[in-house]
Amino acid sequence: MSAFLALIARDLKLTWRQGGGAGAALGFMLTVIGLVPLAIGPDQNLLQRLAPGLLWLTLLLSVLLTADRIFQQDYEDGSLDILAMADLPLELVALAKALAHWLTTSLPLAVMAPLLGFLLNLAPDGMALLAAGMMLGSLGLSLIAGLGGAITVGLRRGGLLAALLILPLYVPFLIFGISAATAYAGPSGAGSSLTVLAALALAALAVQPFAAAAALRAYLR
Repeated sequence: MSAFLALIARDLKLTWRQGGGAGAALGFMLTVIGLVPLAIGPDQNLLQRLAPGLLWLTLLLSVLLTADRIFQQDYEDGSLDILAMADLPLELVALAKALAHWLTTSLPLAVMAPLLGFLLNLAPDGMALLAAGMMLGSLGLSLIAGLGGAITVGLRRGGLLAALLILPLYVPFLIFGISAATAYAGPSGAGSSLTVLAALALAALAVQPFAAAAALRAYLR
């Protein structure tokens, strides 16, 4: 467990010092949310109806933008080979990398997105449900991004392929995230959607370490 936590702390420090992936994701989110009102126009009612879907879509694309960087640097500088030979199982290495990505990229974006909703005239009573859904779903998004990054780690410019692999798996998060945030879902509908989001995140947590480790072993042979 100490090695697992040390690996997460290492990735947190590297991300904080370099700031490339998280900064790009944040910049992309700010750009999209800032430009959407200009593109749609001053119709406040239309913006309010579209706000949950636009915020969720922006979150998905922002996380997707950094998926290929989760393992790429470690693969290129040889750190991944050293981690594969260490005592820590490769499954836990893959999980630690995904959790570090969640803490540095997905979770901050999930916290910030509802706060930026005022630019889209997001209804105040829907902000709490949107934030809850995004925090639950962001863990699953990072886990799936880690799987996509592991599958394409040995490919040059594998970001596009990772996007094609990941996007279909993101669709359930998008559907139930928007359902939880929209007013017409009602309390019971919102609760059911949040439960499904939690179940999706737990399913990703159960599958991702083994699938990502198998993909990494295929490249490290």
